[in-house]
Amino acid sequence: MEHVLLDSSIYVAALRGTDALLRLERIAAGTVLWLSAVVLEELYAGAGARDREYVEQLEQRFGHAGKILLPDLDDWIQAGKLLQRLALKYDYEKIGRGRLTNDALIAMSAARMGVRVITANENDFRKLAEFRDFAWQFVTL
Repeated sequence: MEHVLLDSSIYVAALRGTDALLRLERIAAGTVLWLSAVVLEELYAGAGARDREYVEQLEQRFGHAGKILLPDLDDWIQAGKLLQRLALKYDYEKIGRGRLTNDALIAMSAARMGVRVITANENDFRKLAEFRDFAWQFVTL
């Protein structure tokens, strides 16, 4: 069974409507679903009062199942190296690299664990994949 991780862009889209939630269920059907600690942080940071309970339920459900993916030291190091190479190629300033840090951490930890990232953020993940091989898929909800 394939292991997948949904990027925060997927959860945010799913929170916007019931149709998106149904599509989310179809995307994850037949897989082992993981939650990145980085995605969890992003969801908490952006959650309004209405969405906070949903994010808490995600944390509890994935935590109890032992399916929260944590970046380790090597993931942080590899993310930094990747961001430096990306900045040189695309002439990103420090703020541009900072914006990509979370996505790089998600990609590095997913690559280490052999987990495919599903995202609605095609542009950033496509650029990251130029410098580090990892499984990812672009979907729209």
